[in-house]
Amino acid sequence: MLSFAQAGYAVDFPSLVKNIKPSIVAIATFEKTRAPAVSFSGTGFVVGDGLTVITNAHVVNGSLKVSTDNGTEPSLGILVAKGEGTEFRSATIIAIDEEHDLARLRVTGSPLPALELGEADSVVEGQAIAFTGFPLAISLGFHRATHKGTVAAITPIVKPAQDSRRLDPKVVAQLRRTPYSVFQLDATAYPGNSGSPVYETETGRVIGVINMVFVKGLKETAITNPSGITYAIPVNYVQELLQKK
Repeated sequence: MLSFAQAGYAVDFPSLVKNIKPSIVAIATFEKTRAPAVSFSGTGFVVGDGLTVITNAHVVNGSLKVSTDNGTEPSLGILVAKGEGTEFRSATIIAIDEEHDLARLRVTGSPLPALELGEADSVVEGQAIAFTGFPLAISLGFHRATHKGTVAAITPIVKPAQDSRRLDPKVVAQLRRTPYSVFQLDATAYPGNSGSPVYETETGRVIGVINMVFVKGLKETAITNPSGITYAIPVNYVQELLQKK
């Protein structure tokens, strides 16, 4: 997808959102003997050649752990708009980055509009951002919703608990790895938004991936009731994932 910055002209935000939405897909599983046959698990977005989808690792891992009534695993795929309805396309997991909770999928069918990736190093606190996804899953229909806000802080992925008894094995393991920073956003996301692209409001370039479960589980372990703060994984880890064979 050619960004508006590359095209050499300015665009208003509603027009930008209109161009972003076709690249946003629902991550889902399909099992014909299940009711409903299609089950939503999160949001993803199209990059590269139009057949590559990025989402959170926990989105695909969690959906495939749920067996159907007859003991078989459901088929992983995406939901895309087709006329007034939707179409399910099967997908294959090509690469998983558990440390940064990212997954790269390959989908069937004709190429979809792809988003352009930006540079995480250029992101600054106070910068305007937006993200588009499925905040309430698809229970209210196949409607992509856009939220707008700012980068409130660039903060470490893990904050050690003051009380060692609050450190679970997942946090300890992360503390032993190379630390990295995530984007804290001044915007509200919901569970279905996991995997949504965070993008620049002027160019549409993706700078991060919404993550609701993984980051909170590491960063907010010392909080009895997790906050409503939204976090995003920087896009440079998506670029690294795309290089994996």
